[in-house]
Amino acid sequence: MKRSTTQKLKDSLEEDIINGRLLPGEQLDHDALARQYGVSRTPIREAVQQLEVSGLVTVKPKKGTFVAKVGFDQLIEMFEVMAELEGMCGRLAARRIQPLELEALRAALMRCQDPAVMADPDDYYYENEEFHGCIYAASHNTFLAAETRQLKQRLKPYRRLQLQARNRVSTSVEEHRKIFEAIESGNEHEAERCLKEHVLIQGTRFSDFVSQVKEFGAS
Repeated sequence: MKRSTTQKLKDSLEEDIINGRLLPGEQLDHDALARQYGVSRTPIREAVQQLEVSGLVTVKPKKGTFVAKVGFDQLIEMFEVMAELEGMCGRLAARRIQPLELEALRAALMRCQDPAVMADPDDYYYENEEFHGCIYAASHNTFLAAETRQLKQRLKPYRRLQLQARNRVSTSVEEHRKIFEAIESGNEHEAERCLKEHVLIQGTRFSDFVSQVKEFGAS
């Protein structure tokens, strides 16, 4: 998937925050960022607005934009809620998915399995978004889909971070296959279970996630 200038800029700023190149409490200078990335102020402003939605920055009127300090406990709670929402989407999709929607989900799975996509965690993340988006749409519950997308957007930096862990992309692809099979067969309880496990941070993934998050200063 081709990313816009704003999206690329937002991803770069996310990386700078996650990797500690931009520290909690540090002010973002829009003019300096525009010069650094060789862009106008418009994509900077749009990227910052998206970062604010994700909770990575806070905008204080008449003072400026500052890197936020993320609470680790809150992150875990958000992932727990995300798992429940995704599970519900999967359960409803297994009951309600239409033939064309199933083909769209199959196509999204095939793109996730593309070796070139799997080789780049960022490329994989965006194809992964499309896969999950197909499930939200197939739930045929617009309120649920909107709430799930909103929380997913807030968790995006941390879901991208997880994909940088060794072998996580290949494991994620295998989980996608099981999710697809459950939805295709109409097994709503299995679809719900698979999606919950796919999103929840537990076991080894929990340990890896804790170590990664601590590196960029979440409390």
